[in-house]
Amino acid sequence: MSLKPNLDTLTTTISSLCPHPQINPGPIIKYPMPLSSLSKSLLFLHPKRPFHMANLTTPRARLRGVVFDMDGTLTVPAIDFAAMYKAVLGDDEFRRIKAENPSGIDILHHIENWSPDKQLKAYETIADYERQGLDRLQIMPGAAELCGFLDSKKIRRGLITRNVKASVDLFHQRFGMTFQPALSREFRPYKPDPAPLLHICSAWEVLPNEVMMVGDSLKDDVVCGKRAGAFTCLLDETGRYDSPDYAAVNLKPDFKVSSLAEVHTLLEEHFDLAP
Repeated sequence: MSLKPNLDTLTTTISSLCPHPQINPGPIIKYPMPLSSLSKSLLFLHPKRPFHMANLTTPRARLRGVVFDMDGTLTVPAIDFAAMYKAVLGDDEFRRIKAENPSGIDILHHIENWSPDKQLKAYETIADYERQGLDRLQIMPGAAELCGFLDSKKIRRGLITRNVKASVDLFHQRFGMTFQPALSREFRPYKPDPAPLLHICSAWEVLPNEVMMVGDSLKDDVVCGKRAGAFTCLLDETGRYDSPDYAAVNLKPDFKVSSLAEVHTLLEEHFDLAP
């Protein structure tokens, strides 16, 4: 197979890598120079821009949208989930279920099969803890900057939360940023089912593998994203997911960060940010 058509393309690429007229790229590399020599020569095209042959053959994945969790991701954790679970389940049941579920307790799914009266009381307890969280609602450091960056790249922003719609509405109103679509737990089935993320992909008319799910929950956000076929990014501020307790979890995130500022960096490094 002739390599000349590929080298014609490389000639154009070489020119584009030297945008400054004062930088002399040297003689144009002519076929049939061995590819190994060609690769080494390309390393010297720009003193501050190392070049690799992989850049010509392995394009970055295209990213057209980012979907965020709300509590603990876009907002500072304000709900004492352990206390809430104990209030709903009781201390003994809480300890038993926690031991069986190292990635976390799915309280909403757990109470779905309870009797109507017991379920109603559980939802009232959960809603009370959520209302207390609203009083302490604060935006997560780096959230506004990250959203501004996405807007500058014309990358869509969506939101999926297991909190109620009133919390989402307050978040939008208080911090002046809008996510569309923004799905609360009134949308069924909720995370970790992939349905809400697939719904957003359909609304955006994009493929799931062109979207990233960002959240602080391995069992909800990462599992939802993985099941949908999207990229996933786990926000782990405290490093709790480095614990051996999570080593046996089947679904792992594609990326793990300790702050939203790191999301900005990884998007630029790993993706083709196309609207």
